[in-house]
Amino acid sequence: MFPISDENPHFLTPWTTIGLIVLNILAWTFVQGLGTEPKLGASVCTLGLVPGELLQTLAVGTRFEVGPGMLCVLGDTPNWFSPFSHMFLHGGWLHIIGNMWFLWIFGTNVEDSMGHARFLGFYLLCGLAAAALQIFSDPRSGIPMVGASGAIGGVMGAYVLLYPKVQVKMLVFLGIFVTTFSVPAFWMIGYWFVVQFIGGMGSIGAQGGVAFWAHVGGFLAGAALIFLFRDPELLRRHPYYGWS
Repeated sequence: MFPISDENPHFLTPWTTIGLIVLNILAWTFVQGLGTEPKLGASVCTLGLVPGELLQTLAVGTRFEVGPGMLCVLGDTPNWFSPFSHMFLHGGWLHIIGNMWFLWIFGTNVEDSMGHARFLGFYLLCGLAAAALQIFSDPRSGIPMVGASGAIGGVMGAYVLLYPKVQVKMLVFLGIFVTTFSVPAFWMIGYWFVVQFIGGMGSIGAQGGVAFWAHVGGFLAGAALIFLFRDPELLRRHPYYGWS
């Protein structure tokens, strides 16, 4: 199942959401070479978040593979900027397209609930919270974490509390058949969260793969922070705000 749209109007021009998407695309294009080597591997090594390097729990010089023929070597100085930079990097075309699509569908209405500047702060805090939980889940990991999905998980956590009954149209693949149907946001996002949590439990002790705990951490941060960041005046005009 994949969300393709929602039935929730937005009233502000979502400049921050657009700006974040543009920044991700620029990073993918110019920093990561549109997913080609050597830029892709180099960007993941130098700007990705490596828990073992950030916390200095791995020895200097530790090597780990991030792609065919591409080795990263842990340096003696942590990259303190990586908790921010990792949010704007991706590992492949499907990774960035999926993340930017989710950000567009759900970010516009969350931005509508708090305004442009607040939304930027909210987004970055969710991304940091996502990174924190992923680091806590495996502080000795030498695998770089990249992607906007932790911060976008925070956007989804806020969205489901703000607009739980909004209908989200889903694209469903049933073998050779493709169909669409609509479900309430609380069902679609709730299902997504359960999948992330189960994936996180299954990833304990594993190396690499999807950063499930980052998704969980971002979601929980967004669900908590929305009560601080939302603007009641902006929300009054939303026909689908709340459970009523």
